[in-house]
Amino acid sequence: MPLNENSQSRPALAAILMTSLATVAHADGLSSYGTPGLIDMPSATTAPDGTLRWTTSLMDGHTRNTLLFQISPRLTGVFRYSILRHYFSGDSNLYDRSFDLHYLLRHEGQTLPAFAFGLRDFGGTGIFGAEYLVASKHFLDDRLTVTAGIGWGRLGTFGGFRNPLSVFGDKFDNRPSFSGDINDTGRVSFNRFFRGEAALFGGIEYQVNDKLRLSVEYSSDAYKEEVARMGFERRTAFNFGANYQLSKNWTMNAALLGGTEAGVGFTYALDPRAPRMPGGQERPAPVLRPQAEIASLGWSVADLGGNRARLDAAFRRENLTLQSYVQDGATARVVMANSSYPNNAEALGRAAREMANSLPAAIETFELTLVTNGVPTSRTVIRRGDLHELEHAWDGSWQSFARADISDAPTRLPPDPGVYPQLSWSLLPYFRSALFDPDSPIRMDVGLSASGSYQIAPGFSLNAIVRQKAFGNLDQANRDSDSVLPHVRSDAWLYDKLQGPQVVTLTADYMFRPGKNLYGRFSAGYFETMFAGASSELLWYPQGSRLALGAELNYVKQRDPYSRMGFADYDVTTGHASAYYDFGNSYRGQLDVGRYLAGDWGGTLTLNREFDNGFKIGAFMTLTDVSFDDFGEGSFDKGITISIPLTWITGEPDQTGFSQTIRPILRDGGARVAIANRLYEEVRGANASELEHGWGKFWR
Repeated sequence: MPLNENSQSRPALAAILMTSLATVAHADGLSSYGTPGLIDMPSATTAPDGTLRWTTSLMDGHTRNTLLFQISPRLTGVFRYSILRHYFSGDSNLYDRSFDLHYLLRHEGQTLPAFAFGLRDFGGTGIFGAEYLVASKHFLDDRLTVTAGIGWGRLGTFGGFRNPLSVFGDKFDNRPSFSGDINDTGRVSFNRFFRGEAALFGGIEYQVNDKLRLSVEYSSDAYKEEVARMGFERRTAFNFGANYQLSKNWTMNAALLGGTEAGVGFTYALDPRAPRMPGGQERPAPVLRPQAEIASLGWSVADLGGNRARLDAAFRRENLTLQSYVQDGATARVVMANSSYPNNAEALGRAAREMANSLPAAIETFELTLVTNGVPTSRTVIRRGDLHELEHAWDGSWQSFARADISDAPTRLPPDPGVYPQLSWSLLPYFRSALFDPDSPIRMDVGLSASGSYQIAPGFSLNAIVRQKAFGNLDQANRDSDSVLPHVRSDAWLYDKLQGPQVVTLTADYMFRPGKNLYGRFSAGYFETMFAGASSELLWYPQGSRLALGAELNYVKQRDPYSRMGFADYDVTTGHASAYYDFGNSYRGQLDVGRYLAGDWGGTLTLNREFDNGFKIGAFMTLTDVSFDDFGEGSFDKGITISIPLTWITGEPDQTGFSQTIRPILRDGGARVAIANRLYEEVRGANASELEHGWGKFWR
């Protein structure tokens, strides 16, 4: 059964997200496919860069749900989930998952129009499979848009003519048909692109006022399968539509298709760079006290205990943890943990100002070592005089970063007495969802999740998560796996049938620094609902580097779905070599190569766009030595990830959030064990490269 990865959030997080007031400009229309276009036909336009749009289109017997992400100013990516009712004999429905890409080849100029090409449903069943080249031009102060294009595949089924690309060879004359075998879905059929008959399409859009947009198009889609299977009537090639913008985020859509079929829908637009609370709601940052005032207080450098006590109280006011404090001449050295602020630069800025307000005037230099789980990650040296000089400077953020000395911290000061051991815990609602099961496209469980962490010493901790379901229907799934591979994921639904409290994770973890620029981890225990075992990891990540390299080795046993803590017969050794790279401009990539849970060998490529506020959208694909036929439906593992920091919604400083992985299908090939504290994500927030990205918050 297709299954999402676990998701956990603060109460009603998804509901808050959907009612957020992020502002998105609506420059051009979206088609019923949820892509830049008129009604059914595409156009050479794009959504605003970095924005997300969810479109639901409804017509008789046919529902399209589309998630669009404007990956870059030119490139648009789309995932679509469609329901075609009574599509098959016996009145059974077709539940179709598909991906689109739309690329703007040329921006509109003074004379020439914009040009774009696209691939529709290039990796699904091919039900909507099409390719197109399209041009669009704006007139009358951008109120009138004229679009014309040529389409292939589904967009070449009405008014078709011989493929003009046939001048390059007869292979362009014929378009191979989809085999109909479910195991062929998910493959990218390069031999179908721009093949077969082509047809022309076009249309116009008119922006009546700030709210209403009207459109008419000439469609080259004959809706052949819908006519033959679902009773769709198509009497004309002309479609008519209207878009009405209800608010900054919501747009309603209506259309008349083929002269007979009415359709309605809506679009919700969201800009990840526009949080619900743009200014944030942090407590006021400390204001630097005049140096003369500090000197008049008569604090003595020799009073180490008094200085530490004042600083500890000041750190607590800022929700920071002081773990170590020493004085070395005119330098105060601290080890601090930040568990509140998503941006470590903000934590450093507040800590430095509290040091200036709490320590004797004779202390001239502050050395701050950031730790993650007690393990040192980076060391920042700030001069007291620079703080006073730059506090009100117009370019104070940049100058303070340029003057700060950020370096690696392979060692740390011993923790002060009473710092360890530490116990932290939380009790929060959780929900888990499973999508795209043909028996029930949406399933969900809701309940309470209790998590705890007992930090015994720097780097050494015991961690647990226990969940109790309150209500839901994940346990109602009953699709037996037909996988020929070991059932490392395709039996996931069995684990949802266990009643009572469920131990999700129970691990002992040790993080350490083997040397300069190196990080290490050992973990053992129950890693997730399906696997337990032992894991080791080594990461090389120099300060300020865009590149990080890692290696991981795991031995795991599969947990028994019918008992709380028992094991099944399956065990496997897995491991990966990983490369992480920051391309700049919010783009990140990751490549993992190695052995997966089913014993298959291959690699996973992940591309993410992560904004400065922590909002992240990404996509991944995995190819291994498992053949497409042996993998089964979907052909290979792929999906989309969305991570939304809680602070983006509430404005309050917080390091938690909401994460969701959308997989068209979950099978056994290309599966990895889920480990909560992989090193790159644990330590990168304190690396000099990340501190530079977020240094604008140093003075917050």
